[in-house]
Amino acid sequence: MFCVNILLTVKNPADAAEIAGLLAQAARLSRAEPGCLRFEVYRSQSDERVFILCERWESKAAWETHHTAEAYTTIYHPRVLPKVDRVPHISTLVDG
Repeated sequence: MFCVNILLTVKNPADAAEIAGLLAQAARLSRAEPGCLRFEVYRSQSDERVFILCERWESKAAWETHHTAEAYTTIYHPRVLPKVDRVPHISTLVDG
């Protein structure tokens, strides 16, 4: 399994509602992609400009293919990324 957690902070608070809608749309499309095990979008309750994407993919290759799919190429890259600061974290589950 390949796990990615991404912290997004909307640059202009006036764009936060638009970004929420775009991320919801992108998540629905992403979940339908081959190799997507889980794709969740969370919005911080303490700062409405902050979103967390939790992505789980069957493999790194499936995640890389995601970057050529509709959700990424028509929504996330052109419409979301210009309006946010992005901090990605490729992650490993700590199981105890």
